[in-house]
Amino acid sequence: MTISSDPKQVKQICFDNINVPDMNTLAVAQKHGAYTFLSTVLKEFSPSKIIDEMKTSGLRGRGGAGFPTGLKWSFVPRNTGKPTYLLCNADEGEPGTFKDRDIMRFDPHLLIEGMIMAGFALDVKDAYIYVRGEFVHEVNVMNAAIKEAYAANLLGENILGSDYSMNLTVHRGAGAYVCGEETALIESLEGKPGRPRFKPPFPAIEGFYGCPTVVNNVETLATVPAILELGGAWHAAIGIPNNAGCKIFSVSGHVNKPGNYEVPMGTSLKTLIEDYCGGLQHGTVPKVIIPGGSSTPWLLGEHYDTPLTYDDLMKAGSFLGSGAIIVMDETADLVAFTRRLTHFYAHESCGQCTPCREGTGWLERVITRVENGQGTQEDVIVLGDAATHMAGRTICALAEGAAAPVLSLLKHFPEDVQACLGENA
Repeated sequence: MTISSDPKQVKQICFDNINVPDMNTLAVAQKHGAYTFLSTVLKEFSPSKIIDEMKTSGLRGRGGAGFPTGLKWSFVPRNTGKPTYLLCNADEGEPGTFKDRDIMRFDPHLLIEGMIMAGFALDVKDAYIYVRGEFVHEVNVMNAAIKEAYAANLLGENILGSDYSMNLTVHRGAGAYVCGEETALIESLEGKPGRPRFKPPFPAIEGFYGCPTVVNNVETLATVPAILELGGAWHAAIGIPNNAGCKIFSVSGHVNKPGNYEVPMGTSLKTLIEDYCGGLQHGTVPKVIIPGGSSTPWLLGEHYDTPLTYDDLMKAGSFLGSGAIIVMDETADLVAFTRRLTHFYAHESCGQCTPCREGTGWLERVITRVENGQGTQEDVIVLGDAATHMAGRTICALAEGAAAPVLSLLKHFPEDVQACLGENA
């Protein structure tokens, strides 16, 4: 491990070696510390010790929900007579998010090592990486890395001479956005249409093929090796209380240097955008900031100093989500942007729930009329009414995500909508 043992010095965890040439190969990865602590974990740690360290670390799921990882692992029942499964959610379909694919293509062995350690803690014999169907290159890199890991006895039977064995398989999905939801992912992995399940039962109790299952995001699992080697308390000292560690933010839009940036939790939006992303392309303060992917409510320029934490963003009226920050300045056409998002959500709805199946179509059709100058005041009322009645009335949060940009547009920029109505205003 090349990361500093002094938490005050840590700026990156998952991206610590992301720019090392050929880090995707086992030889180079091992030169930079990959798998050095794995044998110690397998031979000297107990599953309960690993879970305790994860609880102490304060790591919260990096896929969007932000649920405490150690607590999630502790929910898995033992001695049920059924196998336990570990599923890595690498679907990454949230518009604006592009961080997990960088871990997979540039440092795949970090993810593999994290999955082995997590699998050992949960007594998993078979683990899967569910990858978005479009990620052909990432799948090829992951499969090559897994092949190397098997050849080096880092996967398979009796890993590194221990009593622990685990198999790891990459599964390509069909590119459905909804399969980023953990139960839809499970349905798809079982060979069925990717549609969310009712909960409870939760996957930890009854998941993949009715067995105890843990679903974790790529970034979450890639953080595990550093936590176990350097300690849960070490990780908890990075960031701020209840928001420990570092987080990768995918920044896009009207910034001079869009890209992925891993920073300690609690870093402000302003610091991230100005110090890391080179500031705005036009102007000095954003018109709109979407902090957690397209499905999260919009923030305004007045929120520019908000710390990037689960709690502070919720107080500001939005969510950290997947960490996909979309920045827009005064040049943005917000009606056109919202229409594009409604098209996406209408296309991606699985159709299982009526409010989502019908509501997303309504939103797209009505806002398309508004954008084209054919809308009326009644259309504006319908947009708000449909979006309001979709949210919170479906099995998963897709409808809520579809409603968020529409409600944000109507709330914060009604003048932009009125301008499109023209003579019909």
